[in-house]
Amino acid sequence: MKILVCGLGLIGGSFARALKFYTEHYVYGCDVDINSARKAVLVGACDEAGDTLPSLGEFDVIVLAAYPDASVDFIENHAHEIGKGKYVFDLGGVKRVVCEAGFAAAEKYGFTFIGGHPMAGTQFSGFTASRENLYKNAPMILVPQSDIDVDRLDFAVKFFKSVGFASVSVTSAKDHDEIIAYTSQLAHVLSNAYVKSPTARRHKGYSAGSFRDLTRVAHLNAKMWSELFMDNRDMLVPEIELLAKNLLEYADAMKSGDTEKLESLLADGSRINDEIKE
Repeated sequence: MKILVCGLGLIGGSFARALKFYTEHYVYGCDVDINSARKAVLVGACDEAGDTLPSLGEFDVIVLAAYPDASVDFIENHAHEIGKGKYVFDLGGVKRVVCEAGFAAAEKYGFTFIGGHPMAGTQFSGFTASRENLYKNAPMILVPQSDIDVDRLDFAVKFFKSVGFASVSVTSAKDHDEIIAYTSQLAHVLSNAYVKSPTARRHKGYSAGSFRDLTRVAHLNAKMWSELFMDNRDMLVPEIELLAKNLLEYADAMKSGDTEKLESLLADGSRINDEIKE
């Protein structure tokens, strides 16, 4: 097939690399940063690449690996160029805002749009951080229209498994955004806020695995994550507020000298952690 990958950062660059590593498809890469496009060709991640869009009607599959707003802009401005029977996938971190635009355009112009979110990544960004095995054995989440043809959904599942994903699950845009607010976005907020303690600058020689684990995703692409957080703020803000409430319960128990209460809070958290990992 002829596949267009729009956006050659960590996610899109890794997807293009995986396509060339695991499949025989022709891959064209597009990125506003011409240097990323040139690097993608030089290392064999793309057959061709540039900083402007090619003729969209030539491609069987279009993969949008851009910020949500950019993906929505692409859909709104270029959906009429895609053609009937083609596939468009997006790989962004929130689904409702992109899927709303994608589903509407797909119905109007006759292509298939499926939202997607690869459950893989690193704290680094850009094409230089991409690698062909980023998705090896990782889970993939798909958000199709509720009435999608089974054969077209089957194509999507096989397409993503062909680049290394071990499992593909299907959900709704609302459920995706609600759960991802907790499993991913809240973790980034917490990590980013955690390192703002003045004590963080004195950690050397006093820190080990727990510090590394909690600070790993404090390093992030502020522009991208700001957009993801704002697009999903109705789901994310309640999670932040609940976390703050829970943290204050520990502080209150210690301030009041209530060892029994503190022990109960810690035991409860440990028990819940064991349950969710079963």
